[in-house]
Amino acid sequence: MTRRFGMRVSALLVTTTLAAGTGAAAAFAEPTAPDISQATEQRTLLQGSTTASYYWDDASGRAGDTGLPASGISMRKGLAASPSWPLMTEGYVIYKGKKAPFFVGDRGPGNPSNNGIMLDLDAKTFADLTGGRFNPNSLMVNGNGGQGHIKVQYVITKWGDGVGKKNHPVAFSSGAWSRKDRNPAKPPVDLLAVAEKKKAAEAKKVEVVAKKDEKKGDEQGGAAVEPAAFDSGTTTTAARTETKDENGHTGTALALIGGLAIVGGAGYLGRGHLRKVISR
Repeated sequence: MTRRFGMRVSALLVTTTLAAGTGAAAAFAEPTAPDISQATEQRTLLQGSTTASYYWDDASGRAGDTGLPASGISMRKGLAASPSWPLMTEGYVIYKGKKAPFFVGDRGPGNPSNNGIMLDLDAKTFADLTGGRFNPNSLMVNGNGGQGHIKVQYVITKWGDGVGKKNHPVAFSSGAWSRKDRNPAKPPVDLLAVAEKKKAAEAKKVEVVAKKDEKKGDEQGGAAVEPAAFDSGTTTTAARTETKDENGHTGTALALIGGLAIVGGAGYLGRGHLRKVISR
């Protein structure tokens, strides 16, 4: 479990701002926590990996906590602390195939972030990921082999609107948590979306080619096409001649001696006339 090292100075500033000009009742109003139930299904804006610790600050003074979370939202499952991401940023972590959604509702870790511990998960989420159980009396996680730090993958699905760095996390000591970031990281390439777009383009190309072939066939108007060859099982000799029928119509006869005879042309060549043609 990571100690907070006085991270609640920013919490005091937030709650003071919320209370200003709103009356005594509003001074105790708690901001609404975001619904992160669908975080794992949203678009990826940033992804990476870091070492995560855990904490549970309920302002009771137990386990070294230093007060309510900086966002003014009471401690709960899914509320995480970041040393640099904007408050109310949403996302999820992955640990050994398990996914857990979170939103940034607090600042921290403090000094540990100088050593690469860039995310503080709530103790209940940490317990779920590591197979332990949350102890409400000690605010610690028991039954997970004593794990207090784990290597996780993180995915950001929505950036908070306030100050903070909209990119890979940096140490609290950098002061990035207090500056407005107007140049957020570009979302990584969505390989699935790229594949779907390519598939759609290929399907469109096939459709265009098919339409061109269909149009070409219509323009030809069903013109007769001579067969290239016939397999009659015997040696075949082809002879072509132009003749006229009894009515004076000109036609072309293609005779396949020893095989199949085909008659075509402008006029009909009778069977008897065909014999004459073949005998020539």
